[in-house]
Amino acid sequence: MTRSRLSLLSAVALLASLAASGAAGTPAAASPSAPTAAPAAGPSVLTFADPGFEQGGTGWEFTSGTGVASNYPHAGNRLAYLDAGSGMKVSQTVTATGRGGYLVSAWIATGGPGGRYVLRINGATVAERTLPAAANYRRHTLGRITLAPGDRLEIAFESGEGWVNVDDVMVSPAAPADPRVSSSDPEIVEMFDWAKGKANSWVHLPGTQGPLDADERQTGGTGTGVYAPSYWAGYANRSGYYSRDMAHQLSGAGVLGLHSENKEMLRAFAATATAEHAYYPVWALNFDNRSPLSIDYRGPSLFVREVPAPFELVQKAEEAYRWSGDPAYLDDPALWEFYRHATEEFVTLHDGQKDNGRVSVAEGTGKGIFRGVASYNEQSDEPLAEAGDAIGSQYQAYRAMASLARAKGERALAARFEGRARELKKYFNSTWSGSGSGADMVRGYTTDGRALTGWGKENSWFMPMKQIVAPGDRREAYLDYIDQQAEGDGRPDNIEALTYLPDTFLTNNRADTAWKWMRHIYAQKDVQHVNTRQGTNGDYPEVSFTLVGQTVQGLMGVTPNAPARTLATQSRLPSGMEWLSIEDLRVGDSAFTLRHDTDRRSTLTHTSGSAPYAWVARFPGAHAAVAVDGVVRPARTEVIDGATYTVVRTRVAPGRTVTVEVR
Repeated sequence: MTRSRLSLLSAVALLASLAASGAAGTPAAASPSAPTAAPAAGPSVLTFADPGFEQGGTGWEFTSGTGVASNYPHAGNRLAYLDAGSGMKVSQTVTATGRGGYLVSAWIATGGPGGRYVLRINGATVAERTLPAAANYRRHTLGRITLAPGDRLEIAFESGEGWVNVDDVMVSPAAPADPRVSSSDPEIVEMFDWAKGKANSWVHLPGTQGPLDADERQTGGTGTGVYAPSYWAGYANRSGYYSRDMAHQLSGAGVLGLHSENKEMLRAFAATATAEHAYYPVWALNFDNRSPLSIDYRGPSLFVREVPAPFELVQKAEEAYRWSGDPAYLDDPALWEFYRHATEEFVTLHDGQKDNGRVSVAEGTGKGIFRGVASYNEQSDEPLAEAGDAIGSQYQAYRAMASLARAKGERALAARFEGRARELKKYFNSTWSGSGSGADMVRGYTTDGRALTGWGKENSWFMPMKQIVAPGDRREAYLDYIDQQAEGDGRPDNIEALTYLPDTFLTNNRADTAWKWMRHIYAQKDVQHVNTRQGTNGDYPEVSFTLVGQTVQGLMGVTPNAPARTLATQSRLPSGMEWLSIEDLRVGDSAFTLRHDTDRRSTLTHTSGSAPYAWVARFPGAHAAVAVDGVVRPARTEVIDGATYTVVRTRVAPGRTVTVEVR
């Protein structure tokens, strides 16, 4: 039976109880309808009717010169259109039954400038955007807006100098955290404001009804399902999220307080890493957090799988635990068993082609993504057995497993994985990566045993990003090589690949190079993505989420540890950025304001929380003395991954502000 699509961006159900925490202007017959919303599913649910216009515009109001057409949908089969000229409008008004904050998004294409996208509450305009001329669909978002019970929210699209097409309206709950950045450099403020709003706009509410298995072949999907806590992580024209993308977006989601989404998505992947799948998690899941996305899954022995992914998910689960403090990361059997399988059986099962002596290195088959590949670099035709991004990710998974085991009180297990991480890093630097530097460093091995050097994109930049390359001149030369290749003919065509470069350089304390790449990525946000079905570069979710994370964890050097009530910071401000500050930085149940003045002074305010935090303030270099709130005391230094820091440890109680400065 053919099912009617509910919109790729979903028929949105706003759960108030949770919220409190025509193509080219070609006209079609108008489909006027009553101004009332579709019946709510219950007293706490507010539903927008027919957000993808697949039911002919039910629930929407249409003036003359507007209607529903089928000749240029963003997804599915239908869209709303407004002809060129003044005074035309497509709108829907719904009544809030609960209190909360929201963002509203829509895919819009235009044949000329001057159209408007507007939100009104009780008749008053609260957000609006004048639409540019852009014949390809772009995703426009308005909000955050706040609704109280009884408020009437109008979503309106108004005509301009050219035709306007609208499709796939989506409402997202405002993220639990609303971090606000200020700086001596207005560009980072503009970038962060855009990125946090854009990232928030990709979040689904549990209970949302939407399509399953929607992709470029079947744009309306194969049916509908109930969405679980999740956010978009992958192509915006597919109804699911990807392990690789989700892993890279997790830190940005942590900054926004999306802890429920992070946990449920990680748990969903963990549940699929079964013995039948040889302990690989599936590559992509629908937003129901249960079913594999069909474009990437054909059966238990034929699905997309890439060796770095399970390791990255273990690493990111440990990171999510530090952001949230949620004990489920230690106590949930599905998660814990996944960590153990990924770092034990998975490695053993997928290690048999290259002899690595005392250590085990997980391998791919060299036979394509549906048979298991060693590297994230899908554009390469190299038959890789082992790859730099896989071995680097395996190293970080071992470190994460040690950290999680230590937090769980399993000291022997933690010591075992600490030892494995040390051995793997030693083997990588003494043997696996060869003796060359720069272009001559080994970054992979083929299934017939050949060592590969030169530029490998992901299997190149992941090695220093995952910190498996030992500190020193060799690592610095390789970072130079990565920057040169990424700026030259070896630059990836897809923007989402470039989003790793700021992480690579920030991890290795090259703030100026990282900032250069952040600025480049942001400058490309309105450029059409190489996959035209995707929209613009900025409409690829990874772009916004990673810019959020790179600002906070990268430039501000924030390392949270909510379970231990500890917050570590390190200024990585680039040249010319005199100061950078963030408000509403959430870690566990606490909130902070953090400011760095160059790399010599940091100020932390514990704005809310139930107990004091230990603040570990790090400053690059060895300094003779430090001042804590003006009181001078001797400095202490420590070396981390080859870099020397002056370190101050102090206690910051709720309501208190502490300033630390090196002298």
